[in-house]
Amino acid sequence: MIVSTATLGKIIWVIGIIAWYFIRVPFERRAKRVRIVSNRRSAVDMFGLGSGLLGLAVIPAIYVATGFPSEADHATNVFGVILGAATFAFALWFFRRTHKELGRNWSITLEIRDKHELISGGPYAFVRHPMYTSFMLMGLGQAFLLPNWVAGLAGLAGFAVLFFLRVGKEERMMLEIFGPQYSDYMNRTKRLVPYLY
Repeated sequence: MIVSTATLGKIIWVIGIIAWYFIRVPFERRAKRVRIVSNRRSAVDMFGLGSGLLGLAVIPAIYVATGFPSEADHATNVFGVILGAATFAFALWFFRRTHKELGRNWSITLEIRDKHELISGGPYAFVRHPMYTSFMLMGLGQAFLLPNWVAGLAGLAGFAVLFFLRVGKEERMMLEIFGPQYSDYMNRTKRLVPYLY
């Protein structure tokens, strides 16, 4: 049986999302064992997280499972699927690196953990928010893997909402906690893309 290019892209996307889940779960379990000393969770924060989930998982999953909205389908090619697979794979590798580097400091929302440290090594040496960088790359990979204007681009849209709603709050929180140390760190790193932004 020959698999079409569009179907191959969908299969790779599903494998990528499953891999993302299995990367995240152990870190989430470990983080629950570390006491939270400051929680800045808000309705806006949860809306951002929901937008990211909707764009990077829910909308594309509906498309992969049902083909809806088929009116937004477009042509695909092998090069696009290869580029999407490579981008998604790199995003997952980068995502795992950020989690390993954060260790016990990781949290899904804006929280400060007991004995929280400022992490500036690994991917954090290049950008202040490498986990968001990995989400952006996942969204880009999704756009190449899913030949549908709605489902393909939903990941980048969901990431953008999450990023712009949270990044300012996150940086203000870190400045409150770490003061000049974080200010110096901000001066030598970019937010999302090394050397650019």
